[in-house]
Amino acid sequence: MNRVTIPNALSIAGSDPSGGAGIQADLKTFAAQQVYGMAALTALTAQNTRGVSAVHVVPPEFVRQQLDALFDDIRIDAVKIGMIATADVAMTVADVLTARMRGPVVLDPVMIAKGGAELLHADAVQVVRARLLPLATVITPNLPEAAHLLGTAVASTRTEMESQALALQALGPRAVLLKGGHLEEANSPDCLITQDGVHWLDGPRIASQNTHGTGCTLSAAIAAGLAGGGHLLDVVRVAKQYVTDAIATANQLTVGQGHGPTHHLHSLWYR
Repeated sequence: MNRVTIPNALSIAGSDPSGGAGIQADLKTFAAQQVYGMAALTALTAQNTRGVSAVHVVPPEFVRQQLDALFDDIRIDAVKIGMIATADVAMTVADVLTARMRGPVVLDPVMIAKGGAELLHADAVQVVRARLLPLATVITPNLPEAAHLLGTAVASTRTEMESQALALQALGPRAVLLKGGHLEEANSPDCLITQDGVHWLDGPRIASQNTHGTGCTLSAAIAAGLAGGGHLLDVVRVAKQYVTDAIATANQLTVGQGHGPTHHLHSLWYR
């Protein structure tokens, strides 16, 4: 009997105690995608579906100790980077991954929570640009995050989206998935720039306030697909559909009074 090797994926991100975003969302997503999930914490947050009220950053040396412990013992097939919080944490993560990671890296440049709380210190943005972007197999910013990384206005058209995605790719990542959910269109368009060219992926815009953690979930699903050896374009398509379905079924959950979570395990739970 042949033994099936289950991929291992690592999330380097912050904690969301309400379970909709951060490492909690990533671990659920990894499980839903049939990948073994691990997590190294960069920050603790006090938050719920209505917003973030406090952030406690994990000391950079302890972030390093978490990562070294994992790399010393476990095969890591893909890494997803989420909330980094500070320049020191960003440099620590970059140092460890530069020395030890040889597989795909998905970077979700988390900067602002849905409720408006700042999740990336101003001095960390330059470190993300200089150290983390060049390590990434693919980055997954939304339109405001892309504008912040580039120091420009938020894109308002598909032409501007494509131009900004190309500008981000010039900073070092091998691919850029620029999420266009902020565009005022009937659909939700994403622009994927790879070494093969420009790919547009359109999805339905679902009327729902249950969108907490969608960025974390999408990037984790991409990391899961890459951990299994998938081709990036195919992986992104599958991940986008997974998030769409998770939003569409989120009304089965009754979690909180604000922006509720998506239903990460929609394909596994039957009611």
